[in-house]
Amino acid sequence: MFAVYAAKPNPEAPLDALVVGERPEPEVPEGWVSVHPTAASLNMHDLWTLRGVGLKPEQYPMILGSDAAGTLADGTPVVVYPIVGDPAWAGDETLDPKRTLLTEKHQGTFADQVIVPAHNVIPLPAGFSPVAASVLGTAWLTAYRMLFTKSGLRPGQTMLVQGASGGVSTALIQLGRAAGMTVWVTGRSEEKRNLAEKLGAHATFESGARLPGKVDAVFESVGEATWKHSMRAVRPGGAIICCGSTSGPNPGADLQRLFFLQIRVEGSTMGTRQELVDLLAFVAAAGIQPQIGQEIPMDRAQEAFAAMQNGDTAGKIVLTAK
Repeated sequence: MFAVYAAKPNPEAPLDALVVGERPEPEVPEGWVSVHPTAASLNMHDLWTLRGVGLKPEQYPMILGSDAAGTLADGTPVVVYPIVGDPAWAGDETLDPKRTLLTEKHQGTFADQVIVPAHNVIPLPAGFSPVAASVLGTAWLTAYRMLFTKSGLRPGQTMLVQGASGGVSTALIQLGRAAGMTVWVTGRSEEKRNLAEKLGAHATFESGARLPGKVDAVFESVGEATWKHSMRAVRPGGAIICCGSTSGPNPGADLQRLFFLQIRVEGSTMGTRQELVDLLAFVAAAGIQPQIGQEIPMDRAQEAFAAMQNGDTAGKIVLTAK
């Protein structure tokens, strides 16, 4: 079958490990189902897989892609939930110590077929486009959990999103605006700040700029480059919700400010299956159109990965079935 996969780990030149070609058709174990992806979106996790992060050399070749919308064998349209957990685990899937993402232990979604547990497919709501649905499983689910499960924000409060154009950031902007928050955003360029305003940000600022007031919560995915600014931006008793550290994992913690101002710092990873169901319902009810930066046919995946690696994004990059 056709697939986009990492042939082997290549830490120095990850795109050299990317192959657009053929892989054997998979078997479908009992309790699992085959999904034919119609649209599948890229995540930074795919670039890390090409670099060899989190996988052993013997796990390659590995088909890339965690997110997808597609159809079952009987034509039923579905969305793929990308966390595969221990069947014996009960409760929040993100806390399952044996959980794994597609492309870590199991082959991913950039192919003619992806095999997942039956529990991992969710019916696609009527009127929801596969392209829009394909971006929700990782970046949008992460943003939804950060905002609605972790932050404690209420409509009318002020939130700051560090970074204006990535998948999680654009999702936070659109979700926050739809939920009635006052949304402030930082961005490195005027182009990225303009995008944030187009998506619903009430105000945008240069990275590290002095803000006109304190915010109730900061949403962090950048790490070292923005952490000190986040600590200065949040009000006493406010929260910093962190889902990543793309600029580096070792920020200056500023512990005196942390305890004296009683700032709550909380980590957030992905989301549960039920949160993905709720996210689909919220996006549909609110009439949100997820920001898609580029749609590229799957057989031109090299272009898509180059754009993501170079930061040439204005929202999510989606691969469509060839």
